[in-house]
Amino acid sequence: MIHARQIRLIDEDKKLLGLVSVPDALAQAQSRGLDLVEIAPQADPPVCRIMDYGKFLYELHKRDHDAKKHQKQIQIKEIKFRPKISIHDYTFKIKHVRRFLEEGNKVKITVLLRGRERSRPELGFQVLQRVLGDAMEFGRQDGTTRKQDWAVSALLVPTKSGGKDAKIKNPPGSPKEVQGHGEQKNNA
Repeated sequence: MIHARQIRLIDEDKKLLGLVSVPDALAQAQSRGLDLVEIAPQADPPVCRIMDYGKFLYELHKRDHDAKKHQKQIQIKEIKFRPKISIHDYTFKIKHVRRFLEEGNKVKITVLLRGRERSRPELGFQVLQRVLGDAMEFGRQDGTTRKQDWAVSALLVPTKSGGKDAKIKNPPGSPKEVQGHGEQKNNA
């Protein structure tokens, strides 16, 4: 598979062996019971290494898997409201919006319009503006408000909150946070 006449050869301990012809490099690899793998085909001359090819593929796969594992997958969560939503249901759903934004997910707010509500989309816009106002400290609107025949929707994205360090400095239930809640109850 290696088309060059000479290659720059590296052994299994990553030591440079110099410029070698391809048949000599193959002979060295076979004598060690290993494979000859072309690492940098674009180089002049190409760089090849003596190694166990199966182990190389396994380590490459494992490194890719670990890289994917440490990436944060951002999801879009959707919460649906109605123009005539009760106060309890509204506060319950706002808590979900807050939690999703704190977890780093995007939240799609949809206000559904049914029946005669379709002729008055301003009711949906009012509820949507109220939700956006209540969620302002946790996220911001991304893009414009979309109006369909049956719904009004907007996308919220989380605001930067300092990342991991912010949670470590003031974890939930810390004495500072508990003290702050206690003072509010005594003053009230």
